[in-house]
Amino acid sequence: MHIGVTLRNMGEQSTADTMATCALASEDAGMESIWVVDHIAIPPDDAEGSGGRYVDPLVSLAWLAGLTKSIRVGVGVLILPYRPQLPTAKQVASIQELSRGRLLLGVGIGWMDPEFRALGVNRRARGRISDETLAFLRDCFDGDDDVVTAHGQSFLFRPKPKAPPIYVGGAPPHALERAARYGDGWLPMGMTASMLPARKAQYAEYCDEAGREVGEVVVMGGLPSDAGAAADNLQALAEAGASRFVFGGRYRDADEYRQRLDLLVAARERMQA
Repeated sequence: MHIGVTLRNMGEQSTADTMATCALASEDAGMESIWVVDHIAIPPDDAEGSGGRYVDPLVSLAWLAGLTKSIRVGVGVLILPYRPQLPTAKQVASIQELSRGRLLLGVGIGWMDPEFRALGVNRRARGRISDETLAFLRDCFDGDDDVVTAHGQSFLFRPKPKAPPIYVGGAPPHALERAARYGDGWLPMGMTASMLPARKAQYAEYCDEAGREVGEVVVMGGLPSDAGAAADNLQALAEAGASRFVFGGRYRDADEYRQRLDLLVAARERMQA
């Protein structure tokens, strides 16, 4: 099982110096991936923990890919209804191209009412908009040639790198159905090892109905602060069918972030022993 870690592109920890230090420390520690999150318009009365400061996730990933050499860069999750289809597809392709194929694309439909209001997007249409965007992304990356059509206009979609894996976030059943139709995997948050087998079996049923292979399961969540207990949790998730675990949570500064990396390294070594 691959092990990744979230990097805060929010709050006081989202300065260039702190983000760069944490990203390079993650790569040095042998983490498989670093992940950022997505918010675009936090209201003043809901800004606890971030102060309303969020660096754009796609800009962050492009910058992080340029800073690092081999670690993969992911977003968990990019809210599809917030963004126009074609520019988003172009940004995704550009990051995948310039990172030499290191992008991991988690996507979701969103939930925060104030953000939808600030963007002028109908929250009730978020599922339909997300499906349409995912279908468009598939057209852009999976077609036999580089010609794509949008709004009746054909154009060349270049660069056209290999598609990044798309992991659909969210809860059953809708996220599982969407992942089966359009994604390469499902990205639940806070999933336990005891819950995962039943959910993965449900996901497999939707994949069978869609005529597609069963994708990966990427779990985002926390871990105990004890390395032994953390290793046990990771091992249980791997045995339950998770292909990747992304360690999330808050940290005050780069020093505390390194402590989190030390925990992951120690847990990984216990798993491999």
